[in-house]
Amino acid sequence: MREKLNGDTKEGLRFSDEFSPSHKSRRKDLPNGDVDEYEKRSKRVSSSENSHKSSDKAEETLTREQKEGAFSNFSISEETIKLLKGRGVTYLFPIQVKTFGPVYEGKDLIAQARTGTGKTFSFAIPLIERLQRNQETIKKSRSPKVLVLAPTRELANQVAKDFKDITRKLSVACFYGGTSYQSQINQIRNGIDILVGTPGRIKDHLQSGRLDLSKLRHVVLDEVDQMLDLGFAEQVEDIIHESYKTDSEDNPQTLLFSATCPQWVYKVAKKYMKSRYEQVDLVGKMTQKAATTVEHLAIQCHWSQRPAVIGDVLQVYSGSEGRAIIFCETKKNVTEMAMNPHIKQDVESYIHRSGRTGRAGRTGICVCFYQPRERGQLRYVEQKAGITFKRVGVPSTMDLVKSKSMDAIRSLASVSYAAVDFFRPSAQRLIEEKGAVDALAAALAHISGASSFEPRSLITSDKGFVTMTLESPEEIQDVSCAWKELNRKLSSNAVSHVTRMCLLKGNMGVCFDVPTSESERLQAEWHDSDWILSVPAKLPEIEEYYDGNTSSNPRQRSGWSGGRSGRSGRSGGRSGGRSGRQSRQGSRSGSRQDGRRRSGNRNRSRSGGHKRNFD
Repeated sequence: MREKLNGDTKEGLRFSDEFSPSHKSRRKDLPNGDVDEYEKRSKRVSSSENSHKSSDKAEETLTREQKEGAFSNFSISEETIKLLKGRGVTYLFPIQVKTFGPVYEGKDLIAQARTGTGKTFSFAIPLIERLQRNQETIKKSRSPKVLVLAPTRELANQVAKDFKDITRKLSVACFYGGTSYQSQINQIRNGIDILVGTPGRIKDHLQSGRLDLSKLRHVVLDEVDQMLDLGFAEQVEDIIHESYKTDSEDNPQTLLFSATCPQWVYKVAKKYMKSRYEQVDLVGKMTQKAATTVEHLAIQCHWSQRPAVIGDVLQVYSGSEGRAIIFCETKKNVTEMAMNPHIKQDVESYIHRSGRTGRAGRTGICVCFYQPRERGQLRYVEQKAGITFKRVGVPSTMDLVKSKSMDAIRSLASVSYAAVDFFRPSAQRLIEEKGAVDALAAALAHISGASSFEPRSLITSDKGFVTMTLESPEEIQDVSCAWKELNRKLSSNAVSHVTRMCLLKGNMGVCFDVPTSESERLQAEWHDSDWILSVPAKLPEIEEYYDGNTSSNPRQRSGWSGGRSGRSGRSGGRSGGRSGRQSRQGSRSGSRQDGRRRSGNRNRSRSGGHKRNFD
């Protein structure tokens, strides 16, 4: 084994005649004191052989993508390569490979690729190389040569950072609303080579006469579909019209980058681009338009519960050291810390938002909160974006314990041995009092801030509820079979606390909620049944059903089956409407009578659904 590791095999030793198979006899001829020299020479040859082998192996392990994206294939300076490696970029990604040539050569270009695949460097790297190759004498108050327009300040900041990270010779500025004008004016006076910004603030500086864009050589519209869709088309034209002349081939190089390219994007592009332009499309007719490195999760959660739930979601899916972005529709939602108050039917917006994670080859998770009435919108996004949302419940107690424990254990690695020595006496005393395992468990719980947990429903995220599953030994037609088994085995008082029942995937049982205080009693009463009653650690897969009832009556809108009147989750809304007619007239007794007519007294507390509204 040692010989193989060192490369000291007969085959390997053929690199040099000096150390041919007759090397043993030659070693005898060496004068005294030259044995060490011989050993040194042997090691040099062995080392050389190893380096050749490791190089060959490295070459063999390179993927096709890495080979095509090797820096040596492109006109990239050593200085830029060094800065790229500092960012962790060791080769160009496919979209960067395809677009480098056209951008570097000054051609107009429309490029489409999934969000998170490296589109920013697709234009940043070749533009910087082109500018630095032809860099003129640096003058104060010089006008920008490159203008990059982005639809949001978040994207503008990201693009500007990417530019700044890979150049030390060019001045990069980022202008957007909500920030000081004076600092931006100072940057204009000092001179700008590359200007990144949002249309509104750029237009303000133009109208005031402070900004001169007459010397532009390159114009980039990043996420152009979203920018034009948000109503910035007129502002974009106002900004760049002075730099463009009708049907002129001397207009600035125009680059359009986007994750989606509807037909109207191409129509608008014709206003700015030369008659002959390049087109790169890495999405094409592929059904999945969103980033492939992102896992899409959907959590059903009432809007009022989201500010409280979001902390648990971030803890479990991101951890204490992870990074996350929370997208909201309004400033009020931001204040309330509600993530995605409703899923947008604007599929392009979802694709862009979800693509803020899982970037540059890394993986990410996008969590979307939705309400029962938004199930149709969720399916619409799945169909149009070519993705599948994994329906999950809110993080369970065990999920939180596991995540917080991992954070606590990682934090212990930062404690020095010198500090540990000071706590040994206390630790020893604690072990004697509690036992080693209990003492350490209590310490981890305290470190993680998890001294207590309050259960939540896995179905609706409501605090104070426990989700239970009732698994059938055979496929059931609807939830009425489960109600029948519950009424046969449990007391009427216990059954009265069961709510929000829905079918499990495959119709092999149901899941439902009970108040936390009642869960142990239900389990204690449950015996002598072929059905299995348990508390799941995660939300099991449930049957999808359409809640088409738009009534404001919570009995009809809940979407959960409340008893045999619900027949099944899929028809819960319809049956709720029948049982809720008396309710709309303010007669609770009428509703109970309606329930008795169809399913008997045992279901009267559940007829028409639970009183609370969980939309």
